[in-house]
Amino acid sequence: METYRYPQFPPELATVYAALFTDVQNAAELKTRLVSASVMPGNEGDVEREAVNFAFVDARLVTSVLHLQTAIYHAILAATQDSLRTKTVHSEVLWTLNPSNNISEAFRRYGVTDDSKALFVIRIDKDVSDIVPKMQAAVKGTVAPLSSLSNITDWAAVNKYHKLNNELAVREHARDPARERVIVDEIVISSVAMKSVQA
Repeated sequence: METYRYPQFPPELATVYAALFTDVQNAAELKTRLVSASVMPGNEGDVEREAVNFAFVDARLVTSVLHLQTAIYHAILAATQDSLRTKTVHSEVLWTLNPSNNISEAFRRYGVTDDSKALFVIRIDKDVSDIVPKMQAAVKGTVAPLSSLSNITDWAAVNKYHKLNNELAVREHARDPARERVIVDEIVISSVAMKSVQA
């Protein structure tokens, strides 16, 4: 797990916890819990919402840790400026990652799906001492170093969703996969960074 601190933001948005879970075994159950928690009434609902109060990001479509960090930062920035397009700062991370402005598409592509096998679990909050046990209680999987992302990213899907297959800079390096991936990563990071301006 990694922790990022942004002291320029209000305390409840200033600390980010990010963990990468691989070999996820309960993706379908987790998706069901998220939907149920959003409508569950009373104290039971409050407890369940707290238990799943994370951004669950399918790691296949994340090209680098910087890509993820850029989305997180812009979601926090939107929250501080009262300009969230979604209901929470955690769901805003998913919206920010998606190249279009379609919220349901963002959840479908970047959120947890029935067959998700690798998930970033993100918590944006104040300092939380027991964050790792809370993450592990929600996700049944193996905590892996964020550097493991290089073996998880589905570059073909990234190119498809960002409509990069005909991008000249990408096509020029099609025979050099390492260079092509660097270029794609730079494009998608720029897309995330510019999204709030374009929206």
